[in-house]
Amino acid sequence: MEEDRAATDIGPTVSAELNGDPEPVEKKPKRRFIGRKAAEAKAAAKAEQNGGDAANLEDSGAIQVAPKRRPARALNNVPEEILNDPVINEAIALLPRNYNFEIHKTIHRIRTSGATKIALQMPEGLLLFATTISDILTAFCPGTETLIMGDVTYGACCVDDFTARALGCDLLVHYAHSCLIPVNVTGGIKTLYVFVDIQIDVEHLLATIERNFRAGSTIAMVGTIQFNATLHGTAPQLREAGYNVLIPQITPLSKGEILGCTSPHLPNKDGEAEKKVDCILYLGDGRFHLESAMIHNPSIPAYRYDPYSRRLTHEIYDHGTLLADRGKALQQARKAKKWGLILGSLGRQGNPHTLQLTEAHLRDHGIPFINLLLSEIFPGKLAMMEEVECWVQVACPRLSIDWGYAFPRPLLTPYEALVVLGGRESWEGKGVKGGSGELGAGTYPMDYYSKDGLGRVKAEDVAGRKSSFEAESRRRRTAKICGLYPFAMRANATDGASAPDELALSEVASMSSSEVLLETKTVGNDDTNYYDMN
Repeated sequence: MEEDRAATDIGPTVSAELNGDPEPVEKKPKRRFIGRKAAEAKAAAKAEQNGGDAANLEDSGAIQVAPKRRPARALNNVPEEILNDPVINEAIALLPRNYNFEIHKTIHRIRTSGATKIALQMPEGLLLFATTISDILTAFCPGTETLIMGDVTYGACCVDDFTARALGCDLLVHYAHSCLIPVNVTGGIKTLYVFVDIQIDVEHLLATIERNFRAGSTIAMVGTIQFNATLHGTAPQLREAGYNVLIPQITPLSKGEILGCTSPHLPNKDGEAEKKVDCILYLGDGRFHLESAMIHNPSIPAYRYDPYSRRLTHEIYDHGTLLADRGKALQQARKAKKWGLILGSLGRQGNPHTLQLTEAHLRDHGIPFINLLLSEIFPGKLAMMEEVECWVQVACPRLSIDWGYAFPRPLLTPYEALVVLGGRESWEGKGVKGGSGELGAGTYPMDYYSKDGLGRVKAEDVAGRKSSFEAESRRRRTAKICGLYPFAMRANATDGASAPDELALSEVASMSSSEVLLETKTVGNDDTNYYDMN
């Protein structure tokens, strides 16, 4: 035991602690409880003596509550026999040293869950490592079979638990994306997310920032999930160097993480230097994710540090063209007489509740529509259905933003569709409300997978919208029967004029006279002449 103590250097031995006379204990006056008001007065007096500075937390009267510690998940506690297995570590050495595929954790998860058929899903950039990972997992998890999913994986929304379950897999390992689709949603199959943390040359990153940005400036650092650990690790060092580093968050994403369709709106208020962000620094390769932050923050300059080429570049975005193209699409959609709704079937891209919410708004306006199921959306395929004058795709918002001009008919996002149908405020006018306040006119929102974004519409949201729609429809039908035409008018989607609702004879026959009379009272006012149908 003493040898172990000496090796780990955890303090003096027991005998040394007990030998010798004990030191005399200093007598201190007993502290007494003086109450909150007295404590606040004492703290205020002390702050006044310090020149008006606020007293510290200990001197204040604020109630201090220790945060609850989250217990460690036993699932992630990989045993030492797996972590220190020389054969496993030798096999892992076949993979790039700066890529963390969490092989130990995956082996532990397979063994503890009893999985026998494992699906491996990863973006195309990592597929060259798929066979090596597959061989390692099957070698150290006897009796198991792996299946490499080769369909394209664009992002975190493409986790394909449906296909994995249909193929008889009992565990899906999804690589290189965060938990955008929670594991409790993929309830039909166990799912393990591996972020694939990538280590980079941090010293070069710090030197590049210090060489190109002046000390004291406020930098908002964002990136993809692969570089999230590096982003958080460099922030304290930059603060020590005199930079004001902000790592923003748009829930439910991790701090500093952005997606191609979801990014935080950053404060950029003139006259309030402490709330102003001087620039956005994106850590990652490519522009796709950064463009989301640039669209959502058009007035803040953006820079990209590519960890592979080790280059820092100033990135720009043509906001004028974006707003003009999307505004033109909205104008065309307002004249459309027949719509088409596309539900993306590539992984979890398509949210059925978002589709149902759009359907409810279309029914409310009396606009006919068709539904279409597609894994990938191409202009040529949609051009075959010429009778559809406007398309809404519930898949990837960036498809409309980046490639909408290539389609023969307007291709709207769910947000744009609700703007046309009156369900959301447009960026063209007053703007929309974001997490940090109200966005100015001309700022296109990029919050699809935010907490209240249209990518996260739930069944209860649709149910509430349906009940409201059904009540309104019944009131209109009732008013039509009773001759209350002012309350039976609807906005025509073609030219903005008003036309009375059509009422099927079967619907008239199914309504009793007393029911109709009761309904007419709910839609009228003091100047309305009711028609007694009794």
